[in-house]
Amino acid sequence: MDIAIVCFSLTGHTLEMAGEIAAGIRESGAGARIYNIHSEQADKDYLESASGLIIGSPTYLAASVWQIRKWLEEDSLKINLSGKLGGAFATAHYAQGGQDTAIMDMLGQLLVKGMLIYSGGGSYGLPIIHHGPVALDKEGNHYEESREMFRIYGRRFASKALELFG
Repeated sequence: MDIAIVCFSLTGHTLEMAGEIAAGIRESGAGARIYNIHSEQADKDYLESASGLIIGSPTYLAASVWQIRKWLEEDSLKINLSGKLGGAFATAHYAQGGQDTAIMDMLGQLLVKGMLIYSGGGSYGLPIIHHGPVALDKEGNHYEESREMFRIYGRRFASKALELFG
């Protein structure tokens, strides 16, 4: 079973957190491949064969970046994503910077594509990850402390994908 992670990362923070999610996915026995659309094109065949797709974006003006919106609205149109498990994550500078808005926008796009949306909510206990994980780079040690939460999110996501499609 494979899970794709598509993100946009200019500074490397979003890509680092995608790497933590991928590590968690692999710890659960699934495969993971990351595509940073800033520097590479996502592999259509891999995305179509994958059981899940996680989208990641830095937060800019309380939204996902335009490159992710373009990928979701245009570039992914020729990829059949229906029926797959979907999730999203964000990075940002500060708390209350619109990360939830950015994540919800990405999840809405995945719903329109016919995907099943993953949310462990509070059902798995701590850490509670309602919409998707967020890492803040200007809030104390939040960025570094978030790494484990992203890895846990990857494990939980893969576990649900294996339950549904395994």
